[in-house]
Amino acid sequence: MEKKSSNWVAIESESDPDERYAKELEVAVKAVHVACLLCQKVQEDLIFNGDGGDVQAKDDNSPVTVADWSVQATVSWILSQAFGAQNVSIVAEEDIEALSKSNATTLLSSVVKTVNDSLSTASTFGIQPPPTPLETAQVLEAISRCNSTGGPTGRFWVLDPVDGTLGFVRGDQYAIALALVENGEVVLGVLGCPNYPMNKEWLNYQNGYRRILSRLSKSSSEGWDGKGCVLYAKRGSKKAWMQPLVNGDEGWVWPNSARPIKVSAIDNPVLATFCEPVEKANSSHSFTQGLAHSVGLRNQPLRVYSMVKYAAIARGDAEIFMKFARAGYKEKIWDHAAGVVIIQEAGGVVTDAGGRPLDFSKGVYLQGLDRGIIACAGSSLHEKIMRAVDASWNSSSL
Repeated sequence: MEKKSSNWVAIESESDPDERYAKELEVAVKAVHVACLLCQKVQEDLIFNGDGGDVQAKDDNSPVTVADWSVQATVSWILSQAFGAQNVSIVAEEDIEALSKSNATTLLSSVVKTVNDSLSTASTFGIQPPPTPLETAQVLEAISRCNSTGGPTGRFWVLDPVDGTLGFVRGDQYAIALALVENGEVVLGVLGCPNYPMNKEWLNYQNGYRRILSRLSKSSSEGWDGKGCVLYAKRGSKKAWMQPLVNGDEGWVWPNSARPIKVSAIDNPVLATFCEPVEKANSSHSFTQGLAHSVGLRNQPLRVYSMVKYAAIARGDAEIFMKFARAGYKEKIWDHAAGVVIIQEAGGVVTDAGGRPLDFSKGVYLQGLDRGIIACAGSSLHEKIMRAVDASWNSSSL
């Protein structure tokens, strides 16, 4: 499928810095919230009811589900309704190739139904739902509208509809990630983390036990005792926020239900916790373990799927995220854009291993990445990790 350029004129924003991107942020938070509820329902059907649609394998053998396509269609439709389809350019992970095959009729029907069920509840969040259910062609159009190639100029959204699909199908952690990039810079990011427990100790439990605890826990009236949250930030605000995930029966409050978050103040490696990907396929656990030992990290690594790792650092539940991919692996911008700006505005530092900012202006991939990615709660830890990388790199097999 042909990809289109994102070189269109950006919508004019207000001159007041506090109001700049205000509408974009509010719409993005609402869209991600709707997507979180969609994913919760699909995961519930998948894990507890043995339903939820087929789990497909893409060319790289990574999984894709009904939720991936449904979230992409839903978010695309909401953004287009808010800003006009002609003003919305989206870089996203999925396309319609698998849905367009002759043997995908049942799968496509599940996606269309899931999208319409999701949009029917959108009014809870102040979003006007479609006057009539979307037809199959309209859902496919919404998915295929996400065909931007990104680039250094203009404005485009970056969407990972289900980041950590393997975690999603296993009933574990995953995220919905949406960011806005303008002239190559991420200007806002939203992370929906439907399974992220408010009690950080629960992250260390096996996912099955954690689900039982979550179901048994009684949420407070403000929703902070349960699980699930949406984190967000705007570039330059020096603030990051988190609000609890609400369900369709609760009233939507924007932004009064949100509270500020900050990175951890821990700068002693002995006390720090570091995150790394669960899967070894695109990250070297042995190298990060060696680095952890060399800088004095003693806590067990927190291995979680998806950009929940970024959320953990922004929220102060962990201090370090390290990822050093194996040769030949290319990092995609949708796996990092939203999380990077949230950590930075929460007071943290994110760079490549050479100390350079991640470059989101080169298209779909993070081009020119120096060895790996390092995210830390503070500059002191960040410097120590970078020094350890320099000292250990030549002996690595990456």
